This record gives sequence, structure tokens and C-alpha cells, in this order.
Amino acid sequence: MKKGINIWSFKGGMTVSECIKMARDAGYDGIELSLDEEGEVSLDSTEQDILRIKKIAEDEGMEIPSLASGLYWSYPATSSDPKIRQKSMDIVRKQLEIASILGADSILVVPGAVCADFIPGCEVVDYDVAYDRALGAFTELKKDAEEMKVHIGLENVWNKFLLSPIEMREFIDKIDSPYVGAYLDVGNVVYSGYPEHWIKILGKRIKKVHFKDFRKSVGTLDGFVDLLAGDVNFPAVMDAFSAVGYDDYVTAEMIPNYTHYTNQIIYNTSKSMDQILGR
Repeated sequence: MKKGINIWSFKGGMTVSECIKMARDAGYDGIELSLDEEGEVSLDSTEQDILRIKKIAEDEGMEIPSLASGLYWSYPATSSDPKIRQKSMDIVRKQLEIASILGADSILVVPGAVCADFIPGCEVVDYDVAYDRALGAFTELKKDAEEMKVHIGLENVWNKFLLSPIEMREFIDKIDSPYVGAYLDVGNVVYSGYPEHWIKILGKRIKKVHFKDFRKSVGTLDGFVDLLAGDVNFPAVMDAFSAVGYDDYVTAEMIPNYTHYTNQIIYNTSKSMDQILGR
């Protein structure tokens, strides 16, 4: 497997170039960038803007395996507002386009939400309605992914939606495209289940993986902790990956990061990942 780090793990205010160089210095094989509303990788970025970033990574010997985005919390594909649903689909298409330019083979997409408790005033969407809206959106978007040859990875997040690995598997299978699968976050599972079960059930549908750790005794967003400091059974997780033949990137998403000497988390996480991966 290859070892990656998500750009959200770095201290705020750093440039993409600075993050890439620090990731290389800390021993990562690649860095996962993020599509934002504004900034260096944004909805307004041109091909030239993205090629500049690609060259920086190439010059540092770093890969960009995937492209995340936090925009789907503001623009969910399950919204009751058709304009927001259309905006969500437009973001997916822009994300696919940028990923293709970067040479990334996958994007991380939040598939929608019934509700998210950590978002003040979040709309509550009936579960069956959310399901049908999301299924319709990604059944349409699979054509874009196939044309771009970039995978859409649907992430399991705290969105009260697609709550079990069996449901996630059936949802992906209904879309019926080799370019739409799961972006599995092992830490997000722990509050309600076991990541090793998700790995076994999703199998070849897993396109990319996030590493986080979580303490069940806390039970809130404050429960996310350093790798190896929580309740993720990483030996069981690695055995499950081996059993299903997953050998692609595992990318650490360290949120929240440290209050002081923030970027030390980049280096600590790299060492912990070496232990987990048996390097």
C-alpha cells in the first residue's frame, strides 16, 4: 500500500506547495488535495492553475492520488432545493475534471445527508427521499466519471445516510459502474460498527481509504484522536484489506489537528502509518 496525507491535516494558511513539500519531507508517497469554493484549487481554477500544482508535486516526487472536497456539506445532492442539488452535481463534475488534470484517479464525494448534527440548522430530509435523490444523481454522474476515467468514491460520513456496509454495497451496485464505489473512512465507522466488516462486505468496491482513529467512549467529534490512540482495530483492518486484495492508497485525514506546533501531527501520523503498514 501507499501512504498519503490529506491537505486538511496541515496548519491553516499554508500554500499547496508548502503542504506538498512537508508531506514529502515527512515520508508520504502522496498528498490528497481538496476542491474548495475559493483558493488555489477551487471552482474557478483553470487548467493552467491546476497544471502548475501538478508540476510542483512532480518536481517534489509526490503523487496526487485523489481529490477531496468539503463542499458537499453546503451543497448536498439530497437537498430539497433543486438549485442546490444541481450545484452539487456541478461540483462533482468540476472535481472530476480537476482530478483528471492532476492525474488523480479518484475523488471523494459525500453522497448527501439525511441530516448532520454538527451543522447548525441542517435540513432534515426523509431517508427514502434522500436515497432516491442521491441514487438519481450518481446514476447520472457515473457517465461523467466513465468519460473522465476518474472514480467517484462515496464516503461513509456522519450524515445519517447509508448507515451500514450492506446498504452502501447495494447503493453502489444499483448505480452499476466500475467508476463509482466507496471511499472508506475507517475512523468514521467506529461509533456504530467495525471497519473490518465494511472492508469485507464492500471488497472490490473500495476505491480509496481514509485512516482516522476514534475513541468510542467520547462519542462526539472530539473523539477523533491520533492514529493508534483510539479504538480502530488496525491489525484487523489490515488483515481485512489483505483478504479483499486492496493495495492502493491509505490517506490519513487528521481532523482536528494539534492546537500548538500544529504540523507535528504530519510527522507523528507518518510514523504511526509505518507501524500499521509494516514498513
